[in-house]
Amino acid sequence: MTTLDKADIHLTDAAVQQFKQKLAASGQKAVRLSLREAGCSGLEYVLDYENASKDGDLCAEQDGITIYVASEFYDKAIKGLKIDYQQDMLSSTFVFQNPNKKGECGCGKSFNA
Repeated sequence: MTTLDKADIHLTDAAVQQFKQKLAASGQKAVRLSLREAGCSGLEYVLDYENASKDGDLCAEQDGITIYVASEFYDKAIKGLKIDYQQDMLSSTFVFQNPNKKGECGCGKSFNA
């Protein structure tokens, strides 16, 4: 496993707190961030929770949160990503601010890089 510099993936305080809650509820130790082909723009973020890394994973750590990313996703469209968590009276969601994004669909669920 290769360790990424902490500056490569940033978490806001709100995202850190939400990930801590999700990890505690799931009984898992780390967040897996990946991409899948979906939506009208091509790529969609996927968050899963698990205990161990996989071969070829990169690892980012911030404030007690470990994030695993497959290297093919990192190089393609995740490097420099900032993850926030936003909540209002109607909804709550993780928000991804991606410097690699070249466009996104109207609903904001998918993007292209």
